[in-house]
Amino acid sequence: MRYTKFIKNKNGIAGVIEALLLVALVSIVLSTIQLVYIPEIMEQKEAEHMDLISNQFSTLKSYIELQAITESSTPISTMITLGSREIPYFITAKSFGEISTIVDNNFKIETLPATPSFPTGIPLTSIKYSAYNSYFVDQEYILEGGGLIIKQETGESVMRVDPSLYVETEPQIDIQFDLPIIVDTPGKNSTHGFGKCFVRTNWSQGDTDYIPNINSINISTNYPNAWEESLYGLLGDDVNYEKGNSYVKITKISKNINLDLKYYYVYVQIGYGWIK
Repeated sequence: MRYTKFIKNKNGIAGVIEALLLVALVSIVLSTIQLVYIPEIMEQKEAEHMDLISNQFSTLKSYIELQAITESSTPISTMITLGSREIPYFITAKSFGEISTIVDNNFKIETLPATPSFPTGIPLTSIKYSAYNSYFVDQEYILEGGGLIIKQETGESVMRVDPSLYVETEPQIDIQFDLPIIVDTPGKNSTHGFGKCFVRTNWSQGDTDYIPNINSINISTNYPNAWEESLYGLLGDDVNYEKGNSYVKITKISKNINLDLKYYYVYVQIGYGWIK
């Protein structure tokens, strides 16, 4: 009887198992990065973008005020970064933003007695940026009445930078208000996306109104908490405050209120690239 001896070679099987284990290990590491670390990185990235928007809107505010101080009609363009990109090679989402001018007759400042040049109310216009984030909380940045307001999806609005209000409370309340009035350009009053856009501002002639012995000032706005916070920081307990869902109102207590209003028009164009 003939016997045949078979010799088993297990080296090939061991190599396949090692490769499978290595692939599984890499998959576990990548999954951990994707599920745990990438959302944290993207949230931080979008938070940094919100800080960038805050700085860019502060720059926009300062340029408008500089144009008013120098009374220069030379146009200035301010760059706004609308969104942030995804991280390459990982499953991430972009963040988008939208910027537009808001010119609405419902938003205004009313005085009693009325302002001579604006008997139906002083226009309270704005430039608004809305962030549509994928990881960080959505935020809005609003340049309204010369003040920089921040509003989150939940919570009250906050006045990040006060408008150009100068107050003296002795012996009476004297308020000087330098108010920019936004004039939008049809077809160039909004844009959205995730790239960079420019806001072109052009100062135009304004005027001055002096209104003595005011009984009340009513500000119709979507951000009454921000305005009340700013006014209280300037006027303290020298006036009464009343706040509703779409307005904030101050009324005199004992001291006379005088308003020195200096308003000027700012023509605004919004769009990608250089705006002519």
